[in-house]
Amino acid sequence: MSEHRRKPPQPQEGGRAATRRGQSGSSSGRRAAPRGATGSPSDSYGSGFHGPGGEDPSSGGRADARRAGGRRRAAEPAGGRRGGPSGPPSRGRGRSAPAKKRLIDYPRADKYGWRRWVPSWKLVTGLFVGFMGSLVAVAGVGYAMVGIPKVDETATAQNNVYYWSDGTQMVATGGETNRQIIDLSQIPEAMRWAVISQENKTFYDDSGIDPKGIARAVFNMARGGQTQGGSTITQQYVKNAMLNDQSQTISRKFKEIFVSIKVGAEQDKDDIIEGYLNSAYYGRNAYGIQAAARAYFDKDAIKLNEGECAFLAATLKGATYYDPAGATSIDAAATPEANRRRAQAQMQDTLDKMVEYGHLDAAKRAQFPTLPKLENPRSNTQLSGQTGYLVDLANGYVITHSKETGITQDKLQQGGYSIYTTFDRKKVEQLEKAVSAVQKDNIKPKERPDTDTHVQFGGASVDPATGAIRAIYGGEDATKHFTNNADQTGSQVGSTFKPFVLAAAMTWGVRDKDLGSSQAQDERTIVSPESLFSGKNKLKIKNYDGTIWKNEKGEEWLQTNDGQASHGSPPNYKIDLREAMRESVNSAFVQLGMDVGLDKVKEAAERAGIKESSLTGADFPSFSIGISDPSAIRMAGSYATFAASGKQRDPYSVQKVTSQDGVIYTHKTETKEGFTSEVADNVTDILKTVVEKGTGTAAQLPGREVAGKTGTTDGNKSAWFVGYTPQLSTAITMFRYDDDETKKNRTFLEMFGTGGQKKIHGASFPAEIWHDYMAEAMKNLPKKSFPAPRPIGEVLNEDPIPSPSPSVTESEEASPSPSPTPSETQQPEPSPSPSDTCNNFFGCDNNSGGANGGGNTDGGTGTTSPSPSPSDTGDVTKGNSNGGFFGGSSG
Repeated sequence: MSEHRRKPPQPQEGGRAATRRGQSGSSSGRRAAPRGATGSPSDSYGSGFHGPGGEDPSSGGRADARRAGGRRRAAEPAGGRRGGPSGPPSRGRGRSAPAKKRLIDYPRADKYGWRRWVPSWKLVTGLFVGFMGSLVAVAGVGYAMVGIPKVDETATAQNNVYYWSDGTQMVATGGETNRQIIDLSQIPEAMRWAVISQENKTFYDDSGIDPKGIARAVFNMARGGQTQGGSTITQQYVKNAMLNDQSQTISRKFKEIFVSIKVGAEQDKDDIIEGYLNSAYYGRNAYGIQAAARAYFDKDAIKLNEGECAFLAATLKGATYYDPAGATSIDAAATPEANRRRAQAQMQDTLDKMVEYGHLDAAKRAQFPTLPKLENPRSNTQLSGQTGYLVDLANGYVITHSKETGITQDKLQQGGYSIYTTFDRKKVEQLEKAVSAVQKDNIKPKERPDTDTHVQFGGASVDPATGAIRAIYGGEDATKHFTNNADQTGSQVGSTFKPFVLAAAMTWGVRDKDLGSSQAQDERTIVSPESLFSGKNKLKIKNYDGTIWKNEKGEEWLQTNDGQASHGSPPNYKIDLREAMRESVNSAFVQLGMDVGLDKVKEAAERAGIKESSLTGADFPSFSIGISDPSAIRMAGSYATFAASGKQRDPYSVQKVTSQDGVIYTHKTETKEGFTSEVADNVTDILKTVVEKGTGTAAQLPGREVAGKTGTTDGNKSAWFVGYTPQLSTAITMFRYDDDETKKNRTFLEMFGTGGQKKIHGASFPAEIWHDYMAEAMKNLPKKSFPAPRPIGEVLNEDPIPSPSPSVTESEEASPSPSPTPSETQQPEPSPSPSDTCNNFFGCDNNSGGANGGGNTDGGTGTTSPSPSPSDTGDVTKGNSNGGFFGGSSG
């Protein structure tokens, strides 16, 4: 026997005794020697069987010992001893019971350590098969339970009913279904191929669903993100047909999947495309291709040409953003110009794909380079006059506040809602009457076609105590003029912006010019209304530290005043801020804005209630004199903040919404501190002097306190009056722009000579309309006074005040733009050149609506800017056009 197999010496006992111990080891309670205790790796658990030298003294001992050891080994669990896979060897004294077999061996009994937790391939395979089987079973049940929808049975849209603020009904409209089902033979083949080419080119070959698209949609919904619709035509058809359940849930999505699979398997593809084209929403309240053909082109669907079909296919992506008429009441970004641009690009892309996929001849495709001619988007006579604007405004509010209302655009179109607005019927009628009277008496396009065509008015009236919009004037007729002039126009506000500069100076103060820029931000001096600033015409504008402001070209800025007039006595021409506001002196407020910091001026406007999206960049001196374009609603709302002693409340148009389920939304007014009462009341006190003996005297209401400000932009392209009493704040705007929807670029037009007047300014027609409306609107309200202002700030730049020079004879009109040198001659209006023929250092744009520059009427803006302003081309849709009620988020 080899050395390593030799057994160690054993106790001097007989072999039979050892054998007996081995046979009875499991029951005697005596512990067997541990394996390896003698140093031999081959020792069995019962090594005491042998005598010295490894030989059994008994002739039968060795065989018995082997049998006993074998029995013990057979009784042990597979893979280890009693201690388990990772425990010590078993020291038991007998045979252990066999391990009980488990149905699912997890954690695994025959492994130890981390291997116990790694499932076997059998387990993984079994679970996968079980899971897939369950899915098949669920899918089978779901497939069997769903039915194929029928569009004519599920299209159950109802009217929405709109109410005035007193609870009486305004109109029942907006949710009715304009639908007419037609056969596939009555749908142009080009319409089918336009939709298929753009939406689902494999329509005739696929199974009806897009697994990847479904997975994305379910994942997004599961994590609370934006939902996504099915990407195939079959899925979209099913979604359109399931009008009775438009909830965005995973369960509804799975239902849609099952229905799509069933529709794809059991219905003919031609029936599916027919159903889709008859159920889809094309905008303008048109469901189905026949209604869409009538709404957009006033013809039957069968007569649509390839270009018209491609256009209608574009509207299926979302009519809010592809109808050239625009939808700014829903989204300020959905302007007519932006929508026209999107629709044109989408239409051309569709035509290109039709050619690429062999559905359209290239020569035929070349016949449609532009959008087709479209019809009037409003055919519902119930929405004529101001009603259409009111309904649009209420709808826009409900949709943009969908998180609170729970109403999406799709749900609103289905109808069934009672919408209680904030609009006061009498005030709406009074505002419309005031505008119509001035327009009828003064605006005569037949007599003066060159000056009186394309004249537009807009207005809004807001309750300072709540923010409720009480009245608007959106235009002459909502069925003829589609842009709501109260909500978004793009016209600049001119000098009506100056109160925000004053509020900023009283809130944060001017920066200390003796300190570095970082310290100056912290070291400031609050400004008193008696603070003095230069009223000199062609004032050289300085930075707060005294250095001359220059543009990126190194050119200096000279700010002109109304009528090229200097205010105050030479040589210093100093006037206090009260007089500067009363006479609307540009130079004083431009320099004040620079001293305060234009970032603070911008912040003051936002704190008053102006949406940031309607403000131009605060990088140029003329920002302080109104190159931004907030809406009439927002201007009325921001002045209401001053009327409410600094309490800011956002304008709103819907008080309550109900459905068959009861009240689903009630407005809750949120009040913020825009300014302290000291600041707001001092601004109001200064604006009172504008109406009492300044540029706004036409707005006086006998026996009532009125505060307000006139505003006119350079080039005489817009004019404003914004004013308020303690109970009501109202903004009126007037402008001219080419409202021809067929033109690509609509531009603001000058108003020199309009209405038979040499110039139009805020003190003329806008103030007249404001006065006539407010005189009626305030008739039954008690007379209230504004709070007396408390002293505020320090008097800056104080020195002996010279007697003010006579103000210009013209009430507030614009002067030419700033000139490079005082020696240049006065121009009658801004000229489009940076040369001597244009008094503006940065060049002039004759189409400008008043960008950065000097003299505007009543101290408004100049003609151009170093960087284009939102309407420096006069195009109402260019640049920043988010001045609407909802901002822009829109406001």
